[in-house]
Amino acid sequence: MDTAAFGSTEMEMLWLSIVLGIAQILLAALFSVGKRGLPWGIGPRDHAPAPLGLTGARIERASRNFLDTFPFFLGAVLIANTLNKHGAQTATGAQLYFWARVAYLPAYVFGVPVLRTLIWAASLVGIGMVLRGVWPGM
Repeated sequence: MDTAAFGSTEMEMLWLSIVLGIAQILLAALFSVGKRGLPWGIGPRDHAPAPLGLTGARIERASRNFLDTFPFFLGAVLIANTLNKHGAQTATGAQLYFWARVAYLPAYVFGVPVLRTLIWAASLVGIGMVLRGVWPGM
């Protein structure tokens, strides 16, 4: 992808993270409808849903976990962009966040407990790197 089209590596990673988040939501929805049926998927969902099964439940939890971290990444990148503070640290942090989130889904789906947690932590380190890069005096 051409980083210049986005203005910065951080904005490119933000765009890619949005696409990743949408893909995870769609994947979770596909597993949900596949297991629970279309009537449940398009209905009012007034009753307890049928269990998703192991893989579907893991995909749903991974998707929710993405949504837990994404607002912080979004905020950090928008601060960097607004302040026009782009550098190696903010770019590397944004890339670390994105690639860790890419790796998180298969690690969660395949049930790799320690690695999954390390990948999650790496995504938070990425957010921290972006924030540190925009901190005054850094």
